[in-house]
Amino acid sequence: MIPALHHPFHAHDTRNSRLVKALRGERPAKTPVWFMRQAGRSLPEYRALRNQGTMLEACLDPALASEITMQPVRRHKVDAAVFFSDIIVPLALLGLDVQIAPGRGPVFSEPVRTAAQIAEVIRIDPALVRERGDAVADAVTRTTAMLAEESEVRGEPLPLIGFAGAPFTLAAYLVEGGPSKDHMAARSLIHAEPTAWEDLTMWLADVTGQFLALQVEAGASVAQLFDSWAGALAPDDYRRAVLPASVRALEPVRAFDVPIIHFGVGTGEILTDMASIGVDGLGVDYRVPLDDAVRRVGRDVTLQGNFDPALLFAPDEVRVAAAHRILAEGLAARAHVFNLGHGVPMDADPAVLTALVETVHAWRAP
Repeated sequence: MIPALHHPFHAHDTRNSRLVKALRGERPAKTPVWFMRQAGRSLPEYRALRNQGTMLEACLDPALASEITMQPVRRHKVDAAVFFSDIIVPLALLGLDVQIAPGRGPVFSEPVRTAAQIAEVIRIDPALVRERGDAVADAVTRTTAMLAEESEVRGEPLPLIGFAGAPFTLAAYLVEGGPSKDHMAARSLIHAEPTAWEDLTMWLADVTGQFLALQVEAGASVAQLFDSWAGALAPDDYRRAVLPASVRALEPVRAFDVPIIHFGVGTGEILTDMASIGVDGLGVDYRVPLDDAVRRVGRDVTLQGNFDPALLFAPDEVRVAAAHRILAEGLAARAHVFNLGHGVPMDADPAVLTALVETVHAWRAP
């Protein structure tokens, strides 16, 4: 673990970055902006670099992962880097047979759907994530060093965001065996085998906690918990069968006192619950206006979002007007981090993303 004074939070002054200030409730003169999935497939330099090997191999190659993480920071001038990885990396580190299939996503060779299968999987010690995570830690350390150099050029600190998948989203992939439109197998397991479901999600909470802590220990200055598929659940099921595991997943990273962001897709009906677990930032997808989100969750949390990725393909004047509207709606919150309401589409024009960053940075509250 990096001694506190040598962690980028202090050594590189990332605690005074626009992003961290906003997540702590301050309003920098320029609204901070970064994009989920900003590193990767939308960038030609990424495609040139990733012309061989698998996605998992790239995630576990420190030199490659750190360079990919930095590409959008240099190109778009965003206010933070988000670590290039994948939510299933910690499960791969634990020895589960999983691959990231091109054009599809995570695919497990053996779905885990019965109480007996769950009992077998959860015998694996989550602490092995850190024991086997040297490549991840190395990539984070390399990236924060590169960010420090970029910060010197820009004259402002640039933090690294670490991230991990929330227990429900990991469970959804593990139980379904891969991507799903309705997550029926996972949702059914909640009701058919509630004890086994709890065992699985609590184990996944420990896996996620280890993966997040690994990144923060190595130098990440912000942690984001992705619950991509939580919006598929009824609110009562979410509160009963998912939220306790999300709380547990964040416990290992709280000791570092870095800001925490909680994000999900289609989560308008559970935003209040997602905010209730003690986070600094709450990601809002493009379905709920930010001022409406404030009415739901209050002003004790910074909001992140929520530009519809579809607007990246709109005419310039439409895109700029939408960005200005979202920035104005964000004034209702205690502070605002501009982001997309989900991830960067693969076929997005990088020049449009760069222009959007410029639009956000140029905007000033009326």
